[in-house]
Amino acid sequence: MTIRIEEYHRQTRYARYDLGGRGLDLGTQPKVFKTYPGLANVPLPPVLAHPEDALSSVIHQCAASEGTSRLAVDCLAQIILLTHCLTAKARYGGEEFYYRSVASAGALYPFELYVGVRGVEGLADGLYHHSVELHALTLLRQGDVAATLIGAFPWGPGTSPPLIFFLTSIFYRSSWKYRDRAYRYDLLDTGHLAENLCLALQALRLPYTLSYDFDDNKVNEALCVDPDREVCLAVASAGGANTRANDAVTLSESAAELRDASRVAVREAGSPFIKETHIATSKKEQPSEPLPKMLDHLGLKMEGAFEKLPPSKSWPEVMSYAQAVFKRRSNRNFVPTELPARYFVSLMELIVAVHKRDHEPEVPQATPAVGVIVGSVQDVDPGFYLFDPTENSLGLVSAGPLIEVSAHACLDQQWLRNCALHFLFLANLEHLEKTYGPRGYRHVMLTAGRLGQAIYLGATAMRLGCCGIGAFYDDEAARMLGLNEHSYLLYLVGVGPLRKWAERGGQ
Repeated sequence: MTIRIEEYHRQTRYARYDLGGRGLDLGTQPKVFKTYPGLANVPLPPVLAHPEDALSSVIHQCAASEGTSRLAVDCLAQIILLTHCLTAKARYGGEEFYYRSVASAGALYPFELYVGVRGVEGLADGLYHHSVELHALTLLRQGDVAATLIGAFPWGPGTSPPLIFFLTSIFYRSSWKYRDRAYRYDLLDTGHLAENLCLALQALRLPYTLSYDFDDNKVNEALCVDPDREVCLAVASAGGANTRANDAVTLSESAAELRDASRVAVREAGSPFIKETHIATSKKEQPSEPLPKMLDHLGLKMEGAFEKLPPSKSWPEVMSYAQAVFKRRSNRNFVPTELPARYFVSLMELIVAVHKRDHEPEVPQATPAVGVIVGSVQDVDPGFYLFDPTENSLGLVSAGPLIEVSAHACLDQQWLRNCALHFLFLANLEHLEKTYGPRGYRHVMLTAGRLGQAIYLGATAMRLGCCGIGAFYDDEAARMLGLNEHSYLLYLVGVGPLRKWAERGGQ
């Protein structure tokens, strides 16, 4: 029997006094770095300089026009470094721990990055896995990935882009800690990685197309992953088109042992429920109506009309986009200080820019509704608001001091009370499945993750604190917001001043 996406979401709810978990078995802890024993690594060249553009410039930048691009391996090295890299090292309990540029629930990093290369100067054509630990590539198969995967993607079958990025997730890395709920984090975390990739391509002014829709079986087979353990969740082609795919040599035969690299622990207690849910989300319906505008299906009644936010004169950024990528952290040392209006307006414009980008590409994607709980923001009364990114407008749903109630619903994480605001990503899963099919669940969760990563970078660039929250008492959160029975909170991101920021007087 095929599982419904709402059923998965309901069955993985957290309830007060019942998180459905058990103690962690450190003997089965997964490895966070994927390796291919016996295969040589191809070191990527050092990146000597990064884009100096501000995030506000990169995120508003129009997509580069399509065309033939002749790329070199230096460019690929920079794309990858801006997408996913190690940023710092610490020691905990005698073990080394590496911080990364991409946010991840529990720092378990379920995602992996692969790239299909065609006609890139300094690199042989083929399929590569990215080793974030070594800043290197591992050649898995020689040949043209696009030629092998003709018909697997929604974009034109005649194109053969220089670069095709594949973003996968290894189930066990997250399910080791979060059990069946882990599929939520697999999608959110892969969305974090996808947004970093999109911004890197925009910063380097390369044309690209991101898609969550493709032939799962063909892509997983081409990547030589074990689909019981690791699956592809998003694909991006980049750099334009250089030759037609039917003129190219398909990928060389894969070695069966490559699939074994998807195993990340000697003993793995898999989650049949996650696998069943993922298989169910492989199905996509062609919408019989326009993609659902989630704001209209949450069951919420507005206390007033939507009001357009004033445009920002300039974002209060204190570092470049690239610096924000490398300095991003999940912070919790918030202080209850009023957030100046210009910071709030800039963060909302960031959401507008990501939303606009998602609704311009050739491949449409279902997106979550965006809400915000305002705690302490200049010129904005406390309360729960819905945000319409198509109009850059804010509408009050319920007034009052809800930040503390929100923190209570988020497993009583009291530090969340000191945030200036909580961003909320919401969806009516019944309506989503009716209009877009089960695969719509991947869309809204991946996009929620992408929006969350963009907020992380925006907050970092403005020297604000930011932390994403995927763990909350689901029913309490829904009641707090007044959602109807088929609507859910998918993800929450807290933002606000940090102690050092307040001590500097907001500078």
